[in-house]
Amino acid sequence: MPDLTERIRKMHSRDIAVAWAFVVGLWLAIIFVALATWNLAPSSTARLVLLIGGATILVLNTAAIFAMLRHYREDRDFMYGLDIKFLDLARAQKKR
Repeated sequence: MPDLTERIRKMHSRDIAVAWAFVVGLWLAIIFVALATWNLAPSSTARLVLLIGGATILVLNTAAIFAMLRHYREDRDFMYGLDIKFLDLARAQKKR
């Protein structure tokens, strides 16, 4: 079994990858929807409002994910240490 520091590093790295994959997926989905529905908007004003709304969602969600990852980095050892402790306990109880 790898040492605790290595397990924490691996869990943290995996969470970072998943979070950024979510951000990329969100950007791609919003861009796809904007392009696919561009001609459905009744006017250029409606298009502008939809673009501003979509951009706001993208910026705020990206900032929230970035802040979450910064918080994870600051408290990484505590948070992931607890997770690993309880995962190990659950695994030990399952073996009984």
